[in-house]
Amino acid sequence: MNDIANSEQIVIIGYSGHAYVVVDTIYSTNGIVKGYCTPEKQKSNPFDLPYLGFESDAILSNQNWIIAIGNNLQREKIYQNFSNIGNYKSVAHVTAVISDFTNIAAGVFISANTSINAMVNIGIGAIINTGAIIEHECQIGSFAHVAPGAVLAGNVYVGERSFIGANSVVKQGVKIGNDVTIGAGSVVIRDVPDGLTVVGNPARKLNR
Repeated sequence: MNDIANSEQIVIIGYSGHAYVVVDTIYSTNGIVKGYCTPEKQKSNPFDLPYLGFESDAILSNQNWIIAIGNNLQREKIYQNFSNIGNYKSVAHVTAVISDFTNIAAGVFISANTSINAMVNIGIGAIINTGAIIEHECQIGSFAHVAPGAVLAGNVYVGERSFIGANSVVKQGVKIGNDVTIGAGSVVIRDVPDGLTVVGNPARKLNR
């Protein structure tokens, strides 16, 4: 079941960089951003949003909210702290093409001009960024991030907290483990074990 916000009022956690894209996406659905939560009031406020304070049970209680932070570990930590408070919502840009035969968990962010095809499962708090293509039967783990222009070519598995770099391509049937980083523009033709960083065409382990 997909619980994607549409024309709703939402609180965002985080307010810089990635959050600006989240706000724009909420506005594309005629939604309203009620305000933002950060440890301190931001000096830059391009959307003129109210500052609500540091995220807390009191602020998020009975609210729709989403974590507007690109860092996978930070999103997971915040979710663990507040998973039972309010309504952790998913947000999808009005231009995203999403099959009716998908399963999108709570707190997922789907950016503009993405394409998500049949039998895809997307885990809690994942990010599918601008122009990404997720083909049939892909499994995206919780708090993973598929960066702009990346292509998952069908029946690809992406583990939890993994990052698929911009304009990278993952061959059909490949399994990406947990906490993996795929470098921008890489072409992944083989499975990648947990914790590795791979780059290049074909993608190979990055030597450090």
